[in-house]
Amino acid sequence: MTTTAIRDTRTVTEVQDEAIATTGPAAAAMISGGVGTLVIGLMTTGAVISEGLKEVLNWWNPAGPLSGKTSVGVIAWLISWFLLHTIWKGKESDLNKAFIVTLVLVGLGLILTFPPVFEAFE
Repeated sequence: MTTTAIRDTRTVTEVQDEAIATTGPAAAAMISGGVGTLVIGLMTTGAVISEGLKEVLNWWNPAGPLSGKTSVGVIAWLISWFLLHTIWKGKESDLNKAFIVTLVLVGLGLILTFPPVFEAFE
C-alpha cells in the first residue's frame, strides 16, 4: 500500500487570511444589543403614551407592563442579532462605525427610559 503526499499550493498569506475571523458577527452582536435597548426605551415611553399598549405589555400581573417591555426588548435583540449575524456572517465590518451606531441606539434607549422624558408624554 502506497501513500502519496499532496502538496498544498497555497501561500502563507492565503492560509493566514483563512484563519483570521471576520468582524461581521461582532458588529451584529454590538448593534443588536443597541436595538434591544432602543426597543425597551420605545416600549417604556409608548406605555405612557398609549393605555392600550400598556395593557398589551402586561404579561404578568405582579410585574405589570414591565414584564412585556423587557420581554419585547429581549425578543427584538434576539431577532436583530439573528438577522444581522446571518447577513454579515463571513463579512468584514467597520467595528468603529458599528460601535458608534451601538452607542447612539443605547443612548436613545436610555433617554427614553429616563422618567423626566417619558413622563413628559403623560
